[in-house]
Amino acid sequence: MLPPVETDEEWDAVVPDDTVLRPGVAALCARLGLADAPLIRFTEGSQPVYAVDDEHVLKLFPGAAARRGIVEGRVLTHLQGRLPTPTPRVREFGPCGNGWQYVLMSRLRGENLARAWPRVPRHHRERLVTEVGETLAVLHSLDPDPLGDVLGPGDWGAFLDRRRAGAVERPRAQGLSADWVEQIPGFLASVPLPSEPDRCLLHTEVMRQHFLVDPDGWRLTGLFDFEPAMTGDRAYDFVAVGLFVTGGDPDLLARLTKAYGRTFEPRVLLAYTLLHVYSDLPWYLRELGAPAEATLPALAEAWFGTAV
Repeated sequence: MLPPVETDEEWDAVVPDDTVLRPGVAALCARLGLADAPLIRFTEGSQPVYAVDDEHVLKLFPGAAARRGIVEGRVLTHLQGRLPTPTPRVREFGPCGNGWQYVLMSRLRGENLARAWPRVPRHHRERLVTEVGETLAVLHSLDPDPLGDVLGPGDWGAFLDRRRAGAVERPRAQGLSADWVEQIPGFLASVPLPSEPDRCLLHTEVMRQHFLVDPDGWRLTGLFDFEPAMTGDRAYDFVAVGLFVTGGDPDLLARLTKAYGRTFEPRVLLAYTLLHVYSDLPWYLRELGAPAEATLPALAEAWFGTAV
């Protein structure tokens, strides 16, 4: 059985240590009818994830993150066969002792798009972002109500208020320089965000890291990692799109939003960037760079503007 993990100390002692986890993982696989199957742990991701033979992936969620396992299992089940880009098919999911949750799913084929991206020719990048836009359009068109018992936030306006309350201290603690920090309150006050949007099913981390691609022809072969899914304003999903798919390239973002069928005001997307659950503005500045004019409106255009 997997050992209990409810505290940060237990997490640090147990989750990274495969020698501690592997006996419990092997026992769970035997219970699932996969006894003696080869187990290879993936190195990426915050949760323990194993390739089980050539056909399955087993994702595990300690007690401290058990709700994420329930979300992943439910959302993937809801999505099966419904998106233009394949998502893992759930075989089984549920509790597995000591507060842990598991999701046993099919293994998608392809190479991680983030690793492949430097080798992707420009015209194939343009088609790939078109496919991302088409996939997001379908995702956001699906009825999220069947997931209402597991996905939040229940009150989008209250969620935004909670995020605004820490919108200055979070980036300051992350090391953002004072000349940027002091602009945040005024910028957020200047950007109206809906408190009651047309709620959509959100992935929330639409990044190259969460797509798979076939290098033979450069087509998307998979979208995964739905554990941080939410329901809310569709624009919220375009934070990660602009930062981690199109990477500040206005032409690529224009192609993606054209395929999606809608564009978004750059200031709105930067406001959601500052309020995002995983917001880390100093990191984004290091990765994407800052415009010559060191203002938040200029930054919004640099990262989320589209080609004319």
